[in-house]
Amino acid sequence: MKIAAVIVLLVLAVGMAYVRLAPSDAARWHKASGLAELGDFAAPGGFTHRRAMAPGVGFEALQKLAEVAQNTPRTQVLAGSVADGMITFVTRSKVFGFPDYTTLSLQGDVLELRARLRFGKSDLGVNRARVVAWLQAAGLTH
Repeated sequence: MKIAAVIVLLVLAVGMAYVRLAPSDAARWHKASGLAELGDFAAPGGFTHRRAMAPGVGFEALQKLAEVAQNTPRTQVLAGSVADGMITFVTRSKVFGFPDYTTLSLQGDVLELRARLRFGKSDLGVNRARVVAWLQAAGLTH
């Protein structure tokens, strides 16, 4: 019985270490959605928000969102920059350190926020909540 408990704990520890230490492949996560439509799009483990911005306003909105993201706890830049018109952030959950990836991009006058999980099938709505919170904090709510 003790051996089984030790094995279970060891497996859990290795799994948690992998989640926290696995490298993030920027080539895989630093991408826009490829969607052409505007609106909100929920997917298993993710959420995308796309909206048209007035001409010349999109870059300022992207800057504001990037500032909000950089001030979000447990969030760091994975790839890109505001100057590039696309920047991807990794936000880790507080307890287990699960990484979620949020890409902010400006495609012409269309601003896109695309948030998704890396591990599992359901994010329990945290990616949508993060996108909404970032939009609110940047003053970009409808």
